[in-house]
Amino acid sequence: MISLRKGSERGLADHGWLASRHSFSFADYYDPARMGVGNLRVINEDRIAPGTGFGTHGHRDMEIVSYVLEGELAHKDSLGNGGAAGVIRPGDVQRMSAGTGVMHSEFNHAQGQTTHFLQIWILPARQGIAPGYEQKHFDAAGKRGRLRPIATPDAREGSVTIHADASLYGGLFDGSERAEIALDPRRIGYLHVARGRVRANGEALAAGDAIVVDAEERLVIDGGEGAEVLWFDLAR
Repeated sequence: MISLRKGSERGLADHGWLASRHSFSFADYYDPARMGVGNLRVINEDRIAPGTGFGTHGHRDMEIVSYVLEGELAHKDSLGNGGAAGVIRPGDVQRMSAGTGVMHSEFNHAQGQTTHFLQIWILPARQGIAPGYEQKHFDAAGKRGRLRPIATPDAREGSVTIHADASLYGGLFDGSERAEIALDPRRIGYLHVARGRVRANGEALAAGDAIVVDAEERLVIDGGEGAEVLWFDLAR
């Protein structure tokens, strides 16, 4: 079964310095039918104005993944991470395990350039772990025409490690590029289109659209037009 969620149906928050689309209930946006999928709890598509950002705030017991589409995002936290090494740009994936508690901030210091990124929260496999941080770059060639692991529990193919029963893949699709993967019926999947257009199991999707994939044997992605997608393999 495939369930479509149009990007235009997501929650919207516009704070002036921040414009955000919420795939699932978050902050002032609440829909009891949209509380997440499996152990995926948050996908916020955020646009941060130049010279602004999120001041220092706290998290705990959550795996937080940041994925930049345009611009850059500067991270600083109570674990000592930050500075030049804490800036993420397109192609970078940042994982912060909040665990027993961490304070952090995120800013767009670039002048004249909006930061466009996805903020993703996944429930951890267990609570109370030590907080942690990891950041890696994944070039476009490695995601071209395939779903490449970028965040997994076992760090496969050099992905960042998340402490959750979930795996996140990134892919780029254009023209005749096609990917097909077998699915485990014991799990549930979620495909989010970050930009462009693409087909997934024959369903035409545009930027911001997403599908829940349940009890399907295969996922086929094709028909891409400058598409960038994220695929989530999730515990129920």
